[in-house]
Amino acid sequence: MKITFKEILEKAQSSLSGYPRLFKGTEFTDYTIFILFSVLIGIISGFSAVIFHNAIEFFNSVFFEQTKEGLYFLGGAAVILLPVIGMLIQSLMIMFASADVKRKGVYEIVKAVSTKEGRIGFRTTIFNFFAPVISIGSGVTLGPEGPAAQLGGGLANKISTLFPLDNERIRIFTAAGAGAAIAAIFNTPLAGVFFTLEIILLNDFHTPTFSALIIASVSASAVSRIFLGNESVFVFEIIEPIRYSQLYIYAIIGILSGIVSLSFIRTNDIFSKIFKRLNKSYLNQFVNMVIVGLMIGIAGYYYKEIFGIGYKAINEILANQLTFHIVLIIFLLKFILVVLATNVGAYGGLFAPSLFLGATFGYLFHYLVTTYLGFNLDLSAVILISMGAMLGGIHTIPITAIMIIFEMTQDYSFILPLMLAVIISTLIVEISLKGTVHKRHLEAEGFTFQKNDSYTILHQSRIDSAKLKPLVTINENKPINYIISKFLESPHDIMYVVNDNNELIGFIQERDVRSILNEYELVKDVLVAKDISNSKIIYVDSTVTLENALRLMMRNNLTEVPVIDKSSNEKKPLGVLTLDEIQSIISRENFKKQFTSSLAQELKTLHTEQSIEVAEGYSIKEITVPKSLIGKSLKETKFRNLYNIEVLMIKKNQMKSSEIENATIITAEPNYVFEEDDKLVLFGRSDNIRKFELMS
Repeated sequence: MKITFKEILEKAQSSLSGYPRLFKGTEFTDYTIFILFSVLIGIISGFSAVIFHNAIEFFNSVFFEQTKEGLYFLGGAAVILLPVIGMLIQSLMIMFASADVKRKGVYEIVKAVSTKEGRIGFRTTIFNFFAPVISIGSGVTLGPEGPAAQLGGGLANKISTLFPLDNERIRIFTAAGAGAAIAAIFNTPLAGVFFTLEIILLNDFHTPTFSALIIASVSASAVSRIFLGNESVFVFEIIEPIRYSQLYIYAIIGILSGIVSLSFIRTNDIFSKIFKRLNKSYLNQFVNMVIVGLMIGIAGYYYKEIFGIGYKAINEILANQLTFHIVLIIFLLKFILVVLATNVGAYGGLFAPSLFLGATFGYLFHYLVTTYLGFNLDLSAVILISMGAMLGGIHTIPITAIMIIFEMTQDYSFILPLMLAVIISTLIVEISLKGTVHKRHLEAEGFTFQKNDSYTILHQSRIDSAKLKPLVTINENKPINYIISKFLESPHDIMYVVNDNNELIGFIQERDVRSILNEYELVKDVLVAKDISNSKIIYVDSTVTLENALRLMMRNNLTEVPVIDKSSNEKKPLGVLTLDEIQSIISRENFKKQFTSSLAQELKTLHTEQSIEVAEGYSIKEITVPKSLIGKSLKETKFRNLYNIEVLMIKKNQMKSSEIENATIITAEPNYVFEEDDKLVLFGRSDNIRKFELMS
């Protein structure tokens, strides 16, 4: 039965319970639904960014107009208490919220997306709407970008889970929602796309993902431009043209911005450790947040540019309305107060502070080189390039930084020096940290992320986990007639020569034998296998990875390579690894990923010890992990080699309950270590699964 679009709307209006059946049997193709969903996610993320932006302005007016008026008896000093009140409210929200609800930052989106099974609670999304608008609205010196991304990603995640989408699609749309929110908040669609690729997806690029990101970001930007306007956030005028003979100066800006970015990251690390010790209880955090709020208030009393997002102050710097010593002071204040605020527990992002630091640093650099070194440089160009370099360095996002500055300014004249400075700054940070800031942060929390492709299995698996073809061996003393008969009887075109100790000493190819047939009568009683074998044999150790073996074969144009066991200090062959076997492993991995993705929802209803016959003689069965395997990794158990069965996935019951709905499905990664109460979803011949159950 086909369902028309009108019927879909009627069902959508009737109840949310009908959502899982909305797209079943529709006339839409899968790609059409994918596009429509991307547009929907973009529109919702765009509206969420608009509401978020207006909410910040609303709370800003509540604090800096109404609350300030209520504290009229304090006069101008009333602004000192505004960040304190904002911190007080946030600390109370943290105190009474559950641990999962108050998780903050764009890293929560990264975790949800990268773990594939991740879900973001709707209460978490709501909490991370109100906490940041109160924080930024009260003057806390942070930005709206991280919370906006978490808001967009959280809403996209919630909407995606209402529909019968597989985990990969939920992952894509969650990432697209986060990027779309960034696109809307900055009014930069391309920057939103690359923000998602560089931060949310940790540079894990796939074509379907890219399509969703573009569509969602463009949709969100369209919504943003309708309600927030299409004017650039920054007001500037570049008077002096860029002289490419002075590119080295912009390279210096990149180097210095990289050093400042690295200093910011290191300082942030130090204060992160300090506040982890200081915030041992809610009371301690309450006191610390109030103190930091007071510090922000005092700084803002003397230098109002410190308060909030700081875009107004950036425009004042671009217009050269501030003096050198004021810019220097607000640069230092912003540097330390942002670190204190984010680590004490305040809600807000670091994009806007990075741009602020870049603007102030660019102004200081321009003042020094023009005043004392006599260079003629355009102030606006230097400031904007420094902003991009600082943003790229602090967050290690070169493409996003370039696109944000370019799209926000809509000026192409300084794109080349901008790219140069951003790339240099980012490289300095990445080389120093040995990776991106985001992966480093997540690894510090104990998260590891693997590439989402089938070739990952080659990197994770050793040769001894593959099926080796038996070697066709010939003793080194065998005569020519024996060798010829062996080739005639065997389909193989390579035979391996061994000595009396069964050690590999060379190989003979069929073409080598064919070349001496014309002189057969002369050499038949003279030559033996050792005489015509090639001693320059290429072999691999059984303990190396399949990836290394494949590289060796490709480099030497081989279709197979013998495998030896080095542990015995002898070159005794174990078998031959063929290109066909490697391709077979990749194909099996592809099949398993596609198979598990399509059956994920159905397998949630497969109860322990039940079996589903998927073809004659082949079954899927779920069993409790045997006690003998607890503490061992999937790679160590060698299911495929020993039992000839596949582990499709692992079901973890995080609630420690017998209800199967509470289970979380985990992709069967080779390094996964089995735990008690894990459920293994096995696939293979029914008799092989039964044998495994009996043996375990």
